[in-house]
Amino acid sequence: MFSHVTVGSNDLDRVGRFYDAVLLPIGLRQRAVEPDGGPKSLCWVGAAPYPRFYVYSPYDGQPAIPGNGAMLAFIAPSPEAVVAAHSAGLMAGGTDEGAPGLRPQYAEDYFGAYLRDPDGNKVHLVHRPALLG
Repeated sequence: MFSHVTVGSNDLDRVGRFYDAVLLPIGLRQRAVEPDGGPKSLCWVGAAPYPRFYVYSPYDGQPAIPGNGAMLAFIAPSPEAVVAAHSAGLMAGGTDEGAPGLRPQYAEDYFGAYLRDPDGNKVHLVHRPALLG
């Protein structure tokens, strides 16, 4: 288990609207972040306090760039939640990287979609009953 995942952003207001739109349908909510002396940040969390998902302005003051080969994958409670999150992400400034649908090349019951956030980070939304316990 991990504590958190962090990506960088060059426009926290814009990317905050994107992640609010994408993460709300899968059950994550934005929470207040206590100032730690670093740059402004945003945070989303589910029913448990961990793991957390953060978006920061880079500490070093350099532009945020997406990692090559890096991807954020979020578990969705249903195929309908994948569709809703993907649609909401597009409406909030994201770009399509793979429409919602079954992906039998991964597993027979694997339902997913792909987006890029406004900063270019790749986001994967997935529903698979085995992932939900």
